[in-house]
Amino acid sequence: MGSNPTIVLYPSPGMGHLVSMVELGKFTLNHHPGLAVTILVVNPPYNTAASTAAYMNRISATTPSITFHHLPSPPLDPDSYPSLEALHFELLRLSNPHVHQALHSISLTAGISAFIIDFFCTCALSVATNLGIPTYYFFTSGANCLALLLYLPTLHQSTNKSFKDLDELLHLPDLLPIPPRDMLVPLLERTSPEYAFFLDVATQLAKSSGILVNTFESLEPSILKSIADGKYVPDGPTPPVFSLGPLIASDNGKGGGAAGGMGGGVHECLKWLDMQPSGSVVFLCFGSVGQFPAEQLKEIAIGSDH
Repeated sequence: MGSNPTIVLYPSPGMGHLVSMVELGKFTLNHHPGLAVTILVVNPPYNTAASTAAYMNRISATTPSITFHHLPSPPLDPDSYPSLEALHFELLRLSNPHVHQALHSISLTAGISAFIIDFFCTCALSVATNLGIPTYYFFTSGANCLALLLYLPTLHQSTNKSFKDLDELLHLPDLLPIPPRDMLVPLLERTSPEYAFFLDVATQLAKSSGILVNTFESLEPSILKSIADGKYVPDGPTPPVFSLGPLIASDNGKGGGAAGGMGGGVHECLKWLDMQPSGSVVFLCFGSVGQFPAEQLKEIAIGSDH
């Protein structure tokens, strides 16, 4: 084993997941410039190669300490899967042998200090564990969502019904009650493969070496404390949780928390936000593929206005 410490990051397919991991890599290098960062890349069986290739080339040029290791893509037919989540989970499961080979190969020339995965890549946890590599999750949503996911096995054991069929509110420690039909769409139907995937993710999260969350303590102090106190994993230990946000994407090669806009300047939307009265803006984020009909958008706007 070599002496150069390396962090290996493993995002699930999709530009949003890749960008998040790259920003985590930049953040890591800003605080530990002596490290090297390798990002494992598995391409989905749909056409995103051009955009991701251009992005990775730009990162390689501006941040040479970040390298990309491309994994072979298993042959899959996207139309044969009921949802994008099911497709991604299967793609990543079939990629496990390639992940094992990549980690083993990297470890021959560099000491792997940590393997960091996003939650879609849960199937790789056992691969790294068998190789003796500490494995962490990078959870790009906030602590409230993490608490919900950690508590999912407990909710699962409390009923034999699907959330979509429940009438009573769901009660979680130190969180507001949740109408069951407002749960994440993949969790609504108990018998669906997506539900099984997320339940497994929730179970495996607690078995990791730690969880990195894209939040900060002053934003969600009570929930972070409740997670640390073990309230959401009542039947076992809770892994350490590290809040390291907010990570903000940038194209200036610095990133890792830098609040500047593209190219190092200040984006117009940030200038506009700076001009608004304190406490007058509500920011809603629905991810890179959030899609809503016009009627629902109107309801969101009305609800936000109140």
